[in-house]
Amino acid sequence: MTYKKMLGRRNEILKRHLNSFILKNNREGLSGQEHNFYQSMLKELYQGESQLNSMKS
Repeated sequence: MTYKKMLGRRNEILKRHLNSFILKNNREGLSGQEHNFYQSMLKELYQGESQLNSMKS
């Protein structure tokens, strides 16, 4: 598996996890720890997307 494919796969997994956090937040809200974890996952996703975009250029 190439680094590019690994980043793509990782971003797919992060998107799924973020989606579940968004649904939970809409239903019942997130605890402080969950909110921090959500923010760190979002940051990782943006960094991964940025790396993938820079590899395409």
